[in-house]
Amino acid sequence: MMFLKGLAIGVAIAAPVGPIGVLCIQRTLARGFLAGLAGGLGTALADFTFATAAATGFAVFREIVAQIALPLGLMGGAFLIYLAVTGWPRGTTATPRAAAAPEARGLWRTTLVTYGLTITNPPTILLFAAIFAGLGLAEGSAPLATAALVAGVFLGSMAWWAFLSGLVAALHHRLPPAFALWTARVSSLTMAGFGLWAFATALR
Repeated sequence: MMFLKGLAIGVAIAAPVGPIGVLCIQRTLARGFLAGLAGGLGTALADFTFATAAATGFAVFREIVAQIALPLGLMGGAFLIYLAVTGWPRGTTATPRAAAAPEARGLWRTTLVTYGLTITNPPTILLFAAIFAGLGLAEGSAPLATAALVAGVFLGSMAWWAFLSGLVAALHHRLPPAFALWTARVSSLTMAGFGLWAFATALR
């Protein structure tokens, strides 16, 4: 039951379309399924980190996060704006690169980027705290149950990103060539908006 609860939490937290979802779609359209999956892995690992902290004594960690919420928010916002600027397509035509197999180094870089982006997002940390506290999952659980819960969160999150990346990759070749171009533009504008929102939230 704890594993199934973890699966549900992992999917529920990963599924809403936010900056990570936008980035996953953009990477999949530009570099194929593996690139999107690599980004999802970074987020799933960050969710695993949060779930572990929440399940093994989140109260102290939450207090620490509250103290550093401002620099975390500013870092996350700046990172999103950087990704928006660098991800803005150059030229007026889409340049699909999904046919080329991405290098392993590029995949690991994508994983690290999304991990850093997720781990510096204070609202995600507090969301885990609220869910775990609300469901009574952060108190008095046996080590085996805690491990099953955390594993479920990771696999649930990873399952969502695999589904999203696979869906986008499957539809990519059925869409007009200009779709990737406009998706990249909308993605960059959306990430810039999320970045500005992160700045405003942190300063507030």
